[in-house]
Amino acid sequence: MAEFVDKICQDAESTRRLGERLAGGLYPGAVIALKGPLGAGKTTFTQGLVRGLGGHEPVTSPTFVLMHIYEQGRLPVFHFDAYRLEGPQQLEEIGADEYFWGDGVSVVEWAERAGQLLPPDHLEIDFELLPQGRRARLQPHGERSRSLLESCR
Repeated sequence: MAEFVDKICQDAESTRRLGERLAGGLYPGAVIALKGPLGAGKTTFTQGLVRGLGGHEPVTSPTFVLMHIYEQGRLPVFHFDAYRLEGPQQLEEIGADEYFWGDGVSVVEWAERAGQLLPPDHLEIDFELLPQGRRARLQPHGERSRSLLESCR
């Protein structure tokens, strides 16, 4: 049986709050794999996560630069966007896998394009647009991400 938690976010601010809540349980080396269609809330969620870690930098989608780094909070956040990539080898070429095992938190938008490059232990969040807001399905892959999910229940 699949283990997951569904959260309904009515608007952008409630999506940010979900990111803030999750930030409380984050640890060095945590990897958050974000999935969902354009406009589903991936970057908005990341804004809340950075805010929850104490960061005050503006958080924008790294679609055209592939990665942004936010360092003002208690842990650095490495924010990747795989939308324009043809496959995981391009993420590997920019050294993403080194960040995944580093001292910060890695957030990967369009994570389905990262393939096997994602570490086995990561938290997958799949956003789905609904008529009234969005649903975020949080699914842990591994023990550490399972404890991260528990901190967000």
